[in-house]
Amino acid sequence: MNKVRAFESTYLFCLKILSGIIPVLGTKRPFIWFMVTSEKALKKPLFGCQMCGQCILHSTGMVCPMGCPKTLRNGPCGGVRSDGNCEIKPDMKCVWVRAWDNSTQMAVFTESIQEIQPQLDHSLSGTSAWINDLGKKNDS
Repeated sequence: MNKVRAFESTYLFCLKILSGIIPVLGTKRPFIWFMVTSEKALKKPLFGCQMCGQCILHSTGMVCPMGCPKTLRNGPCGGVRSDGNCEIKPDMKCVWVRAWDNSTQMAVFTESIQEIQPQLDHSLSGTSAWINDLGKKNDS
């Protein structure tokens, strides 16, 4: 199993577990603290997470789009160099080139990279993406 597929499997496992826990504990301060701390500790080193509070890793080949210097959530800006690197940071591979390449390795979410993502809600910065996403789905 490749790394991308392993991350996807881990995401699906966490989704299953947290879907049952967040409706019960999602508003409790100790649980919120635990989730934010866990996301910072795990997602920052693994994915370069910027703690935007609206994680779409599963839709972007397990590559955080906030790592793009322009923080684009819907594909490359058009300034990708011929070698696949970023126009702003020439020594960095374009986040969206990596996302596209990785998405082809995913089993479940391979087509999700085609979905248009909503614009970033900056008021959620620093909060738990899991609580925001699963709590919202349970509120409606």
